[in-house]
Amino acid sequence: MTISITQQVGARFLAPEVLARIGSLDLVARTVVEGFISGLHHSPYLGFSTDFAEHRQYMPGDDIRHLDWKLLGRTDRLYIKKYQGDTNAQIHLLIDASGSMGYASAGITKLQYAQYLASSLAFLGIRQHDSVGLIAFDERVVEHTPPRSKLGQLRTVLGMIERLQPGLATAIPEQLHQTAELITRRGIVVLISDLYCEPRPLLDGLEHLRYKGNEVIVFHVLDTQETDFEFDEPVVLEDSESEEQMHVLPDELREEYIRMVKSHVDTLREGSMRAGIDYELLKTSDPLDSSLFSYLSRRSEFG
Repeated sequence: MTISITQQVGARFLAPEVLARIGSLDLVARTVVEGFISGLHHSPYLGFSTDFAEHRQYMPGDDIRHLDWKLLGRTDRLYIKKYQGDTNAQIHLLIDASGSMGYASAGITKLQYAQYLASSLAFLGIRQHDSVGLIAFDERVVEHTPPRSKLGQLRTVLGMIERLQPGLATAIPEQLHQTAELITRRGIVVLISDLYCEPRPLLDGLEHLRYKGNEVIVFHVLDTQETDFEFDEPVVLEDSESEEQMHVLPDELREEYIRMVKSHVDTLREGSMRAGIDYELLKTSDPLDSSLFSYLSRRSEFG
């Protein structure tokens, strides 16, 4: 039987609604990352435990003098010891802070979920001696700091993330193209968004980032009602960016709505796969462990 990472770590992982009670993003990030790493110690994924910042998988041609024989004995895998100068990478966190990210049917908003995830990734990146930067946007950039690893960068990034509020309409493809031109050194780009835009322009922007040599991870964040449409009474749906309203009867719309959402998700997932981009659909009720594992998997390949 295959045991998933969620089964191994998620059972002891803090849920987003619990994290919402903590308040401080610094404490949220610390709690999430330390809980995740602790969970990995008790899972079969030891290669991603607290050793991850100091090792990478062996590649043909590597000097075997740098093999970690103790880790080989514990994991039956070949890892090369890394040093701080070798581990540094540029991590670019892109957060969609447009109006639609403010939606919540219950619990936390999509933007809050994005804040928890981005804060955890920033904390994890700094812990790995990586340079971490942030671009938050709606139809324009609202917060930006270039990647740095110096003392105080984590506080700067977390402060910007904490200030975010749902803003105006979104312009994801334009922001992706601008980011691709802005980045001068290849790194890892993490996009956290509800991806409310046409798939083709969005994929073009993501492919632009890949063309420039970056590893790209997309976290598609949706509310449960946006994926399952479990309304049982007539509702008024309002576009939070255009304020356009629509009166609907859920029973008449549900089947077609779910079909359209699935088509959108499938198009994005398949397009990402073809471009060598990691894509993960997340609900705001999901724990963050699978997201961190996806990040670490891509980070390990990059290193």
